[in-house]
Amino acid sequence: MKVTRQPTNPGPAAWAKILPEAARHPTLEDDRHVDFLIIGGGFAGLTAARRISELEPTATVSVVEAFRLAEGPAGRNSGFMIDLPHDLASDDYGGQAARDHQSIRHNRAAISYAADMVATLGLPQACFQKVGKINAAATDRGIAHNQGYQEHLTHLNEPFEILDDRQMHELTGITFYKQGLFTPGAVLLQPAQYIQSLGAAIVSNRVAIYENSPVMALDQVGGMWRAETAKGAISAPTVILATNGLAQAFGYYKSRVVHIYTYASMTRALSADEVQRLGGAPNWGFTPADPLGTTVRRISGIGGDRIVIRNRATYEPRLSPSERRLRGVYAQHDDSFDARFPMLKGVEMEHRWGGHLALTLNGVAGFGQLEDGLYSACLQNGLGTVKGTLHGMAIAEMCLKHPSTIVDELLAEPAPKRLPPEPISEVAATIRLKLGERAAGQEL
Repeated sequence: MKVTRQPTNPGPAAWAKILPEAARHPTLEDDRHVDFLIIGGGFAGLTAARRISELEPTATVSVVEAFRLAEGPAGRNSGFMIDLPHDLASDDYGGQAARDHQSIRHNRAAISYAADMVATLGLPQACFQKVGKINAAATDRGIAHNQGYQEHLTHLNEPFEILDDRQMHELTGITFYKQGLFTPGAVLLQPAQYIQSLGAAIVSNRVAIYENSPVMALDQVGGMWRAETAKGAISAPTVILATNGLAQAFGYYKSRVVHIYTYASMTRALSADEVQRLGGAPNWGFTPADPLGTTVRRISGIGGDRIVIRNRATYEPRLSPSERRLRGVYAQHDDSFDARFPMLKGVEMEHRWGGHLALTLNGVAGFGQLEDGLYSACLQNGLGTVKGTLHGMAIAEMCLKHPSTIVDELLAEPAPKRLPPEPISEVAATIRLKLGERAAGQEL
């Protein structure tokens, strides 16, 4: 089958831009045969490669990535690996209790496996900090959202701490927020550093990574799968699609994926005087109390002290946001930054970007066997860091028939629901996003 489209990624992958230049992996330029081919070098793909090499040390594995590692969606997120329910389609991130208990257990298994990879493979500790996160509320509406989430966490018997406006000011140096809801289990990533380091660590004489090698066609020939790139091809009896929403480009999950782009802007490195004026702690991360509000991170270390602002979401079934749309989004970022950081007025945004995520109507993944020898670890529903890690780990176990409760539970989920036909889906999604952002008010 011919792959019908390649991804569009507006702007640079800023998390990679602020790092020293990473060692390059080769481009595929010949024909090869391996035991396992993994298409996609993000959280799912690299985790699957690692897990296969653990369970079957003699297996040969090749990972093909359309860009350089961490230049695609894996390097374009906000860097939160979240253990608790985080349903972006809900009002307070929560869902049904039984499903949320299972999701928490799955997410924590993924975080534990990622932590083990960091320790075992010697990844930099700075790229993986288990310090928790805060749902930040700037308005009474935001506090009400936090109250609903707090009640849900109490019902789930999960720990949390409420921070008042004074504590939020001490942490951040700013007076914008009235309240925070702290939960301890989340990890703050430098996602590009994590992905680049993981890729470098798993390469061996049996595991290869090929960058800048988008798959142009994937066909089954004589009992083997053959993936063709512009300059080479790889044949394997087992192929794993780790392409998230781009599984549709390979002919799967048609009319079942809600293609959303989210956007972020990152400041230039702050001067010593600006850091002093700001005050607060050097590293923290806020998700918004309202799911359509503004995510904020302050980072320090490699690349300097910077602020990251993330808000706005648009429905993009053609996977290509317009320049006009991008200008409007980035103007909102400037407004959101100025409202929160008046002491940093005049600080420019150095990097602006967009990233693609994939949702399904019923919030389930595209996980399991698609055809004989072809498997899917896709559709992470906006939680690519933790769900990608989970699905990569689980799909490797499924391929190798390794006993796994998580695999059994993922396979027991229903299939992704079919979307209404276009243009109904586009109109409905766009209206819902616009109304949600308008209702978020100052939380945006």
